[in-house]
Amino acid sequence: MKRFLLNIIGFLFCITSFGQIHELGVFVGGSNYIGDVGKTKYFAPDDAALGVLYKWNRSTRHSWRFSYIQTSISAKDVESDAPNRNLRGFEIKNNIKEFSAGLEFNFLDFDLHQSDFVWSPYVYSGLSAFIYDETFVIDKVSKIDYQDYSFAIPMVVGVKAKIANHLVLGLETGARYTFTDNLDGSNPKNENFETLKFGNLNNKDWYVFTGFTLTYTFGKNPCFCANK
Repeated sequence: MKRFLLNIIGFLFCITSFGQIHELGVFVGGSNYIGDVGKTKYFAPDDAALGVLYKWNRSTRHSWRFSYIQTSISAKDVESDAPNRNLRGFEIKNNIKEFSAGLEFNFLDFDLHQSDFVWSPYVYSGLSAFIYDETFVIDKVSKIDYQDYSFAIPMVVGVKAKIANHLVLGLETGARYTFTDNLDGSNPKNENFETLKFGNLNNKDWYVFTGFTLTYTFGKNPCFCANK
């Protein structure tokens, strides 16, 4: 009976320790915004984006992921294919600092303790909170009113591979559906700028991050109880 209990405890320990591996790294890429000014393309990373991320791999198929990414988004109507925007000639700029947390799911088993090559496509979603500038457009250029915050739903797809014993390289793109319509100054909250509103005021703005992730892995090795 004592041996049986020890085996059960050992088995439970192995389950909890399996996959207790961590990843810490960087995101390097570009960003673009989707709204009422500039290009109508969904993926056009024109502005630099940099960040850091941490993953807690709970199994070979899923991880808890936390990240911080910042960028300056910009758009110009003269670069748009839409004739009405091209003639209007607005130019906007905003600063975004995003904190995100959620779940990353691997479509293939991604066992970082394997000695051979491993890779997997993946998706990520959760909740993002971001700081941005509340702006308004005057004389065709956006001006900062004050700093505010909002929330967004990240929808990320990517592919990653282990390129060395402790290094994982990924390529991903992720759109963020925000809960604000004023990344571009089209719908300012300040009532003093009511007459400056423009565009489709019923649609929220989006922003997109596209780039590479490079993470360093560390933590406990899995316990293979079946081999004992």
